[in-house]
Amino acid sequence: MTKNLLEGKKGIIFGALDENSIAWKVALKCKEEGATFTLTNAPVALRMGTIKKLAEACNAEVIPADVTLDADIEALFTKSMEVLGGKIDFVLHSVGMSPNVRKGKPYTDLSYEFFHKTLDISAMSLHRVLQCAKKLDAINEWGSVVTLTYIAAQRVFPDYGDMADAKALLESIVRSFGYHYGKDKKVRINSVSQSPTFTTAGSGVSGFDDFFGYADKMSPLGNAKAEDCANYCVSLFSDYTRMVTMQNLYHDGGFSSVGINAAALK
Repeated sequence: MTKNLLEGKKGIIFGALDENSIAWKVALKCKEEGATFTLTNAPVALRMGTIKKLAEACNAEVIPADVTLDADIEALFTKSMEVLGGKIDFVLHSVGMSPNVRKGKPYTDLSYEFFHKTLDISAMSLHRVLQCAKKLDAINEWGSVVTLTYIAAQRVFPDYGDMADAKALLESIVRSFGYHYGKDKKVRINSVSQSPTFTTAGSGVSGFDDFFGYADKMSPLGNAKAEDCANYCVSLFSDYTRMVTMQNLYHDGGFSSVGINAAALK
């Protein structure tokens, strides 16, 4: 049931690739709750995915942007404000990619060239987005930025590789930039640590199917679905969470608080 939680709000949603993407679900939910927004992804991802279908469903313009290029991010914010008719109220940063993981490189034998790309795309991109938005004064006071992370930032998941380091950096940027942006412009920044989810990126991790089942058994509520994550993100974009910032918020059915249980031992 729609509550019009985002009525009149304007946003930018990064990372929708196909119907399995969390960002795709977030976009649909934002539209349902009354928001208008632009969609963005890297040019190569736009060619691979089906984002045009989402854009049509949401009546949203697609603006290509490489998150490793300052000029692209600046053009994205500038064009989005033109298209939407004003400053931005919310941003979803759903961006992550590791060439090392894609190539099956173990954590103890990384390509450092690939490692730099992992950190640049998966973590530093958030800083680029926030720094550009702040310089342009592109986000309204009490605006909200949400990025997606994973518990491997705190605990060892061997097959997650250098993405774990990227997520740890990402969460640090949430806290550090969250302080400055909150103090200067009342903009809030949070990360959502989601359950393992069958997205294109998540499914590329070795042993993902087995771990998905393990996490589902460990979590008292089971794994959180992408649709539920979309609902949570909408709540963080809304005015009901105006005083929540600099937080890493677990959305994982309770997995992060469980040591072991009987179901997982069987």
